Amino acid sequence: MGSIPQAMEYPDNIRRWKKKLVMAAAAPYRSAGRFAWHFARGKLGGDPVFPELLRQGLMASNSHILDLGCGQGLLAAWLRAAEKLYSSGDWPENWPPAPTQLTIRGLELMPRDVQRGKAALGSQATIEQADIRTADFGQADIVVILDVLHYMDYTAQEAVLRRVRKALSNHGTLLMRIGDAASGWRFKLSNGVDAVVAAARGHGRVRLYGRSSGQWRSVLEQLGFTVEPIAMGYGTPFANILLVGRV
Repeated sequence: MGSIPQAMEYPDNIRRWKKKLVMAAAAPYRSAGRFAWHFARGKLGGDPVFPELLRQGLMASNSHILDLGCGQGLLAAWLRAAEKLYSSGDWPENWPPAPTQLTIRGLELMPRDVQRGKAALGSQATIEQADIRTADFGQADIVVILDVLHYMDYTAQEAVLRRVRKALSNHGTLLMRIGDAASGWRFKLSNGVDAVVAAARGHGRVRLYGRSSGQWRSVLEQLGFTVEPIAMGYGTPFANILLVGRV
């Protein structure tokens, strides 16, 4: 598979700016309760995928975004906060422009997360309670699936991805983060954490269905995607990879 590009360590000025963006994105969750606010701050501040989506210019302006398994809508909050900072001129010099004029729709199975997302985001995004195995995806320019598909069996994974391909426009993009099952102890650690989180969120004891990065790429390529892998575990012990699938 070759070398996979790595997420980067940011210089001090970018880290300070990122903290400002994290606080701006988390602020709406104060209205959704203490848990929602603290979770937003922790997740947005510690997960490398959020700043890397912006630094690598993976989302174009004027896009219809479908976020599958969106939780309490953190991606939407992040993108709205980024747009505001960019519009005010507060943006890293060498980064691509922030995506603007986005339409964001999120689907989430857990009702409590949906309630938190709606309370925080209001009209900034559409958050719906739905099972992505059966929900209508409609049409989208960008589909985002972050750390979700391994909670469903292999047949269901592939069925969801077939429907994602149908939902994407002719030049659409799939942004899918996965754990690399070929990465040894780092994958086992990630699976252990995911199982604990799933139980804490009310899913009970779950079985996880992982694949290696190469296996995931094969599934996507068979559906007509060209796939670029980007390592997305920087700053964490996890073997996460963002697969950028382009139609």
